[in-house]
Amino acid sequence: MVPTAPSSSARPAGPGSSGPSGTAGPVRRGRRVNVFQAAALLLAFLLTAGVGGVLAAGLVMPAVATTSAITDSSVELFEELPTDLEPQRLSQQSRIWAADGSLLATFFWQNRIVVPLAEIAPVMQAAVIAVEDRRFYEHAGVDVEGMGRALRTNLFSEDTEGGSTLTQQYVKNVLIDAAYSRGDMQAVQDAMVSSGTAGVARKLEEAKLAIALEKRMSKEQILEGYLNIAQFGPSVYGVESAARYYFSVSAKDLTYLQAATIAGITQAPSANDPVTQPERAQTRRNTVLLTMLQQEVITQEEYDAGVATPLVDTLAVSDPGNGCVVAGGAAYFCDYVTKVIAQSPEFGETQEERRELLLRGGLDVYTTLDLRLQAIADEEVRAAVPVTDPSGLGHAISTIEPGTGKILAMAQNRVYNPRETTEPVAGETAVNYNADFAFGSSRGFQPGSTFKPFVLAEWLRQGKSLNQVVDGELREYDSDDFTASCDPNLYIDPGYRPTNFDGQGRGRMSVLQATANSINTAYMNMVTQLDLCAMADTAEAVGFHTAMGGELLPVPSMVLGAQETSPMTMAASFATFAAGGVYCEPIAITRVTDRDGNELPVPSANCRQAIDPGVAATVTYALQEVMTNGSGEGAQLSGRPSAGKTGTTNENWHTWFAGYTPQMSSAVWLGNPRGNVPQQRIEINGRYYRAVFGSSISAPTWDRYMTRAHEGMPVQGFPEPNSRLLFGEQVTVPNVAGRSVQRAVDALAAAGFTARVSETPVDSPYPAGTVAYTDPAGGGRSTVGSPVTIHVSSGRSAVPAPAPAPAPAPAPPAEPPPGQGQGQGQGNGNGNGG
Repeated sequence: MVPTAPSSSARPAGPGSSGPSGTAGPVRRGRRVNVFQAAALLLAFLLTAGVGGVLAAGLVMPAVATTSAITDSSVELFEELPTDLEPQRLSQQSRIWAADGSLLATFFWQNRIVVPLAEIAPVMQAAVIAVEDRRFYEHAGVDVEGMGRALRTNLFSEDTEGGSTLTQQYVKNVLIDAAYSRGDMQAVQDAMVSSGTAGVARKLEEAKLAIALEKRMSKEQILEGYLNIAQFGPSVYGVESAARYYFSVSAKDLTYLQAATIAGITQAPSANDPVTQPERAQTRRNTVLLTMLQQEVITQEEYDAGVATPLVDTLAVSDPGNGCVVAGGAAYFCDYVTKVIAQSPEFGETQEERRELLLRGGLDVYTTLDLRLQAIADEEVRAAVPVTDPSGLGHAISTIEPGTGKILAMAQNRVYNPRETTEPVAGETAVNYNADFAFGSSRGFQPGSTFKPFVLAEWLRQGKSLNQVVDGELREYDSDDFTASCDPNLYIDPGYRPTNFDGQGRGRMSVLQATANSINTAYMNMVTQLDLCAMADTAEAVGFHTAMGGELLPVPSMVLGAQETSPMTMAASFATFAAGGVYCEPIAITRVTDRDGNELPVPSANCRQAIDPGVAATVTYALQEVMTNGSGEGAQLSGRPSAGKTGTTNENWHTWFAGYTPQMSSAVWLGNPRGNVPQQRIEINGRYYRAVFGSSISAPTWDRYMTRAHEGMPVQGFPEPNSRLLFGEQVTVPNVAGRSVQRAVDALAAAGFTARVSETPVDSPYPAGTVAYTDPAGGGRSTVGSPVTIHVSSGRSAVPAPAPAPAPAPAPPAEPPPGQGQGQGQGNGNGNGG
């Protein structure tokens, strides 16, 4: 077990001060010393400060010896110095790892890895003892002989020798570390004072603490503590971090030459830094080698070989970096992990505690990131839209594993810069486009028609079917056309008229056709048959939420994707369909251990059955139709089933493709991260687009990425759809010819159909104002819930009623092929479909 590093205890309460209970606390007394002993200690410490200190001592000490008042106060000062250090855990670096065990990034306040003495090479231990405290195993915390030697050196040479033992140096480091941990910068400065009265007081305190420390800690424990706390470079603490930083090895594997280099640094960590000051560091290393030779730690041959070796030839610097910048293409995922830690109560009561844990707690954070997929995702988004493309468009992709919620990849066409949130540097930002605002500072993007599968899920939950026919004609809506059980005061402006990308209506079609071709007008007709609040509930159940964290507003434009979200949310929501209706919250962390190897609790995916498996399978069936006969046809994966949905917002502001296989779900977004800027008459990656749709760039990126991502993976199929939800219940259409319109409407409703009355009378043998015929015709069979159009007789003709019109041809695709869009932008704020 690694012993904990002590820290300074609070000074004893003086007379009249309050103890923990609010009463006066007792005065702590140290061992009393006589006047001459106190004077000798003062003189010794003053002399070690240098020649100037010696001269001052020569003037001051006689007065100290002859003035009883000063003598008494000096003795009292020594008595009141603290005699104990309380345990203090050293700050250690934390590390974030990819799923395969590769290191992604390191975080630290001080770059330190604490290791037990048994994991530090004996030659490293010997080198430090040789150069810092050759009598370490002989003294009891304060080395009188060493002080004398320092006195002679300081008096009779130009060199300066400190005279502090390893134990005293350890005490000093502990005091400094404790002050830093408290945020007490004045105490830090006080602990570093080496001259004047304050310097004497500090050295007295260190000496007394060192003597007390030696009584309760073994030499091995003190040496271990020192080797872990001492500074061995401008930002390197402890010999393990030093060994890894300078030589890319562990402390247990250090050679004598490497050990001498590290041991020589601590005297002046910046001045003796082997990286920035190699010549000075080499001189210092050779001094340590000579000391090691004199103390028979190394042989003459080793010494000769060592001093003949250029220091720069021995270095193998491995800078871990501090933060996510070093994670390269995975930097945004890394940043997301840090945000998860900062936001999760599992890691502390406050955000400050959680950040401190990451920077000081020595955590090992194991994540879900698949580096192979991450590299592919990073390549593909940048290939489609280069980092510094003149269009300024952002392109991002998130991948979620269905059934677990694991985030497998997260990439965007930007360079991670933690200091930039507004992109003053082209192509660099700290904003994570894939995540919600709380985890990446992005306010999200309208998803367009990628929201339609959530509407479809609610449609099927209500027992309706894919085969049911809906009306895709253009029409105006008002508040009375919609139901919102949670908002009885729902109001929309009169004349609300959603359109398709080309501004045209589509006539009657099945829900399957409406989904495959992303027909806005047909889906709005579906919404009039649903409860907006239930539709919002279903969307949230499968994982959809807004990027800012607010409630999903139950309004008609919701169906066309008007409320901003993130690519990760879309990938996780579509993963629900891939997982048989099981929604798992996205997770980035699988396991966390603390400095002692203890596992900490981590955020759970909270997987739960969000919708019926039959509903999920039937949604998937419809989204497979998108890939084979609809707007996503160009993105169908070769040789394996896939399901997905294109998305294009009003005015082509944002374009999407979200899709999945049984193994993974991915969402791709393209848009201007600064806001709603039309992707019309624009050049992207050297190609001109009159208008950009979901099928233009996002779908091809998804296709390329998913094709490469699935290489080597087995082909898996989707479950069969629910036959009732696919075909619906077929019933006979009542024959209502000759009846009044109201009686006809009632009869059709009783049979399970939705009646629609045509505004244009037709000639028929039936009296004017009665029903001439219906479409589909009475006596035929149709799916329950489908609309039946009533044609009213004009009474002007005796010709037989015409046969019902043939079934309409499939609606044309909602989006033209990439590069051929017409870009009319008629969405009226409600999306262009696709």
